Amino acid sequence: MSEKRDLTAVILLVVLALIWGTSFILIKKGLMSFSPDEVASLRVASAALFVLPVALTRLKGLTGRDYSKLLLSGLIGIFIPSFLFSFAQTRLDSSIAGVMNSLTPIWTMIIGAALFSQRFRGIAIVGTIVGFTGTVVLILTNADGISGQFNAYALLVILATVLYGSNLNLIKFKIEHISSLTITTVSVMLIGPPALIYLLGFTEFLPKLSAVPGAWRSFGFVVILGLMSTAVATVVFNKLVKTNSPLFASSVTYLIPIVAVMWGVIDGEHLLTGHYIGMILIIGGVYLANRKR
Repeated sequence: MSEKRDLTAVILLVVLALIWGTSFILIKKGLMSFSPDEVASLRVASAALFVLPVALTRLKGLTGRDYSKLLLSGLIGIFIPSFLFSFAQTRLDSSIAGVMNSLTPIWTMIIGAALFSQRFRGIAIVGTIVGFTGTVVLILTNADGISGQFNAYALLVILATVLYGSNLNLIKFKIEHISSLTITTVSVMLIGPPALIYLLGFTEFLPKLSAVPGAWRSFGFVVILGLMSTAVATVVFNKLVKTNSPLFASSVTYLIPIVAVMWGVIDGEHLLTGHYIGMILIIGGVYLANRKR
């Protein structure tokens, strides 16, 4: 039974990597017709509409404190990162954003140790240093090699991974009594209305649908992003967090860069030697930080 459960967990990790690794190229395609805030708000709103029927059936038994924690989970785990990644990818290739997303397990460990009394091993410190060194190499790499020209948009991705790591610990240690399906559907439902109001009332989204060539195509990519990467994948991910350790669940980011880079190369993005060095250092650092011994 234990072996079957472990195999199921590994399969779910692979499926999540395929879905989430594809999300960066979908954001890129959405940005071809829409602004970053339009892509992010459409992503969240479409996910909320998708999960609404299920969410309404999961409200029974939730307390006011539960709602506040679920809202917080939705904000730091989905809403804010959606905007951060959309804005970041206006100046970062989708493949680079996918690689940098691999910092999530390191932040999960750091926040878990700092706020939730989780063990912080010596090898984890080494892994953290290696991972952040890889990040520095990655964001300093340009056509001239590794230079001192810093891409500030990379900080948006780093902030998003900090929020992801915070949310993982929140789910594991503060709302462990709530099922993964309830956590996902209700948290997404709660952040849906502000996203929809912002999209329809404060952006040029509707005029662009009829006026911008290719807008409906971009619309389709972002809706797929919302349904799969935000709604479906988050249900599976939260289940992994609750049935395994937060670090195990967040280790899906080992595989995400492979998928993200694959899509980036297919779409014509060019990775330089420094990018590969940074990617290897980040993934190597995450591996060291995630080692049990």
